[in-house]
Amino acid sequence: MEVMIGRVIKSHGIKGEVVVEVTTDEPEIRYEVGQVLVGKQAKKLHHLTIAATRPHQGRLLVKFAEVDDRTMADSLRGTQFWAEPLPKSEDEEAFYDHELEGLVVLENGEKIGEVSGVMSGPAGTILQVTLLSGKEVLVPFVFDIVPDVDIEAGTVTIMPPDGLLEL
Repeated sequence: MEVMIGRVIKSHGIKGEVVVEVTTDEPEIRYEVGQVLVGKQAKKLHHLTIAATRPHQGRLLVKFAEVDDRTMADSLRGTQFWAEPLPKSEDEEAFYDHELEGLVVLENGEKIGEVSGVMSGPAGTILQVTLLSGKEVLVPFVFDIVPDVDIEAGTVTIMPPDGLLEL
């Protein structure tokens, strides 16, 4: 199963750079100069070689060898980059979004809902939880609130601060 590692937001400048919203925790590996990214845009498939990268306002500016000017860069808007998941080390406490979606959410050992989605942003990862009542709440994916994730058991244990589930 492939995972999305980024998306072209817009072009930048006149020399063919694009602004990429990175959705991987390993940008130094995924966006290394010389890497060939597979981009999907509607029904088009792009194979683009990274010529240069640099950080810019919380995102990444990428120059592809195949893109020479702003017009070509503009044509890539909305392109999503996909790749095979990187192998995880035995002791690594990291999860792919698709591994978290669908997990049963437990509080004090009782089922209170299910992870219905995962949002990643500059402030961190947020779990979208659909409670048994049907209400959706957002839970910051930090150790103090989510102390245990058991992929094999299909559960995630949360310890929300007072009021979080009422928001």
